[in-house]
Amino acid sequence: MKLPIYFISDVHLMLNDTAEEKHKRKSLYRFLNYVRTTRGTLFFVGDLFDFYFEYPDMIPKAYFDFYNKAYQLKKAGVNLRFIAGNHDYWLLDFMKEKIMNETYFDDTTFSLKGKNFYITHGDGLLSWDYGYRILKKIIRSPFFTWCFRLLHPTIGYSIAKKVSRTENHPEHSEQLKEKIRNELTKFASGHFEKGFDYMVCGHYHLNEIIDVGKGKLAVLGDWQDQPSYAVFDGRELTLHQWENNA
Repeated sequence: MKLPIYFISDVHLMLNDTAEEKHKRKSLYRFLNYVRTTRGTLFFVGDLFDFYFEYPDMIPKAYFDFYNKAYQLKKAGVNLRFIAGNHDYWLLDFMKEKIMNETYFDDTTFSLKGKNFYITHGDGLLSWDYGYRILKKIIRSPFFTWCFRLLHPTIGYSIAKKVSRTENHPEHSEQLKEKIRNELTKFASGHFEKGFDYMVCGHYHLNEIIDVGKGKLAVLGDWQDQPSYAVFDGRELTLHQWENNA
């Protein structure tokens, strides 16, 4: 794995071509151009797309500009790694083979420069997410996936546009954010006791690094309102705002 290693999550590329979406993509592509100059590694830590369901002979054209940009990065030597999130779990060969170098359908780990990393999108970790954990098993099951692929893509994506509306999701209250921090800290602590040095997590949009004993937990931000990224330079993991987003 090549240094530096960048991490972003919850970009939520949308199916609808709005002014806000164009602004977000412009910011994202400037960031990808920056990563390209380093020829390092880039992890997409889930929910890159607000909805992505790949059919054997069909991919959503709304993301064509991203496919092209990512493919050019890959050709330039950037190592692209994608962890499927709760919005974009249903990948097939196009994303796995043509666009990304590596794809993961669950949490993943790696070691580099004497540091051990645990990478997770993070959905379903909270103790009160009982219902979601059941739903997650259902919608990720082979049977559900098979049934959804029986739908014509136009119908499937029409349903997705109505169900998945990230731009309308409310902000977490400070009280809820604190509860989430406590839960994630507890989860990370158990892994740090097993020898991990860093945990990188998405999904919760907190945009902060939390010291947990001898380890560090990076809870990435989203790209809807606060474009940010984490980077490991071989010595330490740091979190940054992406300022070149005008």
